[in-house]
Amino acid sequence: MDTAHARPTSTPALWRRCLRMPIGVQSVIAVGLGALIGSLAPSAGEQMKILGDVFLNLVQVVVLPLVFPLIVLGIARMESVKKVGRIAGKAILYFELVTTVVLLIAVGLAKLTGIGKGAPVHGADAKELDGLSQGIDFHELVLHAVPKNIFAAFGEGNLLGAIVFALLVGVAMAAIGEKSEPFAAVLESVAAVMFKVVGYVIRIAPLGVLGFISYDVAYYGFGNLRSLLGFIAVVYAGLAIVVGVLFPLIAAIYRIRYVELLKSIAGLAGIAFVTRSSESVLAPLMGKLEDFGLSRSTTSFVVPLGYSFNTDGSVLYQAAALVFLANAYGADTSLPALLLMVGVLVILSKGMAGVASASIVVLIAAGNSIGLPAEGIALLLGVDFIVDMARTGVNVIGNSLAAAVVDSSEKRREAKHASREHPRASAEPEAVPLQKEPAQ
Repeated sequence: MDTAHARPTSTPALWRRCLRMPIGVQSVIAVGLGALIGSLAPSAGEQMKILGDVFLNLVQVVVLPLVFPLIVLGIARMESVKKVGRIAGKAILYFELVTTVVLLIAVGLAKLTGIGKGAPVHGADAKELDGLSQGIDFHELVLHAVPKNIFAAFGEGNLLGAIVFALLVGVAMAAIGEKSEPFAAVLESVAAVMFKVVGYVIRIAPLGVLGFISYDVAYYGFGNLRSLLGFIAVVYAGLAIVVGVLFPLIAAIYRIRYVELLKSIAGLAGIAFVTRSSESVLAPLMGKLEDFGLSRSTTSFVVPLGYSFNTDGSVLYQAAALVFLANAYGADTSLPALLLMVGVLVILSKGMAGVASASIVVLIAAGNSIGLPAEGIALLLGVDFIVDMARTGVNVIGNSLAAAVVDSSEKRREAKHASREHPRASAEPEAVPLQKEPAQ
């Protein structure tokens, strides 16, 4: 009798228990279901892509309304315009140094393993590149960063243009001081509302994961895997070296709790891995980094900037892909040629959008610049979704570490500055009035 009464409530209880699972666990379950649907019912799997597209649209519609006020407020509340320039300089220098090291790791690993030799490049179809082969126009890139209509930039999802405009607004607010407080209050309210909306959207992330995995398995299949397994293995090995060796080394230098940082952003990196879009976690990522202890002013400036200038996973993939194609076509892979390849990628990788398969556009432009035919690049499209997932997840980790490094550098500087101003503070804890004098 008791068991009969228990049965009707068991299903709702099980459903509630599933909903209470961490998002990461729900996403892993969604991956398994998606792979099953995509392999057993391909037509249904392709149709389920709409779930992923809806999830991405919901996230992207919130990105600019959240990022814009956070950047503006972060800059407006910095002590001076000089600090804005200093943080921007540190961030860009860090981006350049780290992406160059990542490129050298990728080229060295690809050269050492000899990937691409004997690859069936003649079977590739260049028609698959239609719509991607236009490359990158630096004139257009600059105009993209300085839009003539900010409302049009918001409508197009132009993140780089929004960052530049937010920078100008933040500097202006800092310059006029108290007069900007009413506008700052409005921006604070907008940011708080958008954070709440992001929380709602992230709850349905497993449905987006289910849709994307079902579609990827159904549409791409695993036909090209056999001939390209070596390339995939080298890319994943390179990304593992970056995440497991390079990043911990950087974190140790700046005394950042790297393992704890990884734990705090692991769920978001997993969502980016499956959706293949780092923008899908941009908004919640900044909140997680604040919870980790980073200042809002640094996080809200460095993380969005890194989405255009710090794509560690993507540049590693591009370097490995170019060496793969150079070996496949018997092109020059001497040290000078490889260094030229790295130089080209350092330039072309800047300004890359945080969207799925954006690396292919840069790869085509870089391949053209060193004389590699488009047909070979088309061959890689068949497995692009597999490596795209990993490189996107690494992009998220890399940008989180970049924000932590810049924030750590700024806090060290402020601590040194405070110790110079109050040299007796550390030696004589009772001398509290010395610290209060500036406020009087």
